Amino acid sequence: MTELQSIIDQSRRIVFFGGAGVSTESGIPDFRSADGLYNQKYDVPPETMLSRTFFDRHTEKFFEFYRDKMLCLDAKPNAAHYKLAELEQSGRLTAVVTQNIDGLHQAAGSKNVLELHGSVHRNYCMKCHKPYTAEYILKSTGIPRCSCGGIIKPDVVLYEEQLNSDTVNKAVTAISRCDTLIIAGTSLTVYPAAGMVQYFRGKKLILINRDSTPMDSRADLVIHSPVGEVLKDIKV
Repeated sequence: MTELQSIIDQSRRIVFFGGAGVSTESGIPDFRSADGLYNQKYDVPPETMLSRTFFDRHTEKFFEFYRDKMLCLDAKPNAAHYKLAELEQSGRLTAVVTQNIDGLHQAAGSKNVLELHGSVHRNYCMKCHKPYTAEYILKSTGIPRCSCGGIIKPDVVLYEEQLNSDTVNKAVTAISRCDTLIIAGTSLTVYPAAGMVQYFRGKKLILINRDSTPMDSRADLVIHSPVGEVLKDIKV
């Protein structure tokens, strides 16, 4: 913690790159840990149900799973989210790059949040593009329909879909320009998102994750603990 505090004190352009482990302390399960979503037993694997093919061919079943497991609208930001917002307000954190779709960074007060995989809070009619809230999707039954009759699709990146190019470009730019990159709560196994860390050219690479990652050997500091527990004690 002393070393982490020292690095942050000396940093002027920090970028935070986070995954599902950032939100587990808010009660949202991650995907790949022992008790994660992908290790639960379903008739159809979650990876398949979260694919574009499954969405198109089995739309009603997709929404059954999506409402049950992906819409955690009662979740609140945890210590990690609030500390990152505080770092941004101090001028030291330039961007949060997140693989999460829960919107908790914004709920905690962060402004420059780059959501690589979209957000459950944005939903659009596939026919007329009218926007709808996550609450509307949660309260709907069957296949959510727009007033025009079109299917409402969450603005989340499913398997087989491409990431938003504008968001990717902004994330790569932020990572390439920062002096300190904090990677937290991610196994760094989901591509192309995980591949973005290769653009880091700064001084200090910090990894905070419960389990080891493929990048541990390259990091200047590795902390195997929950993200919120680590960041809450940082002084800004």
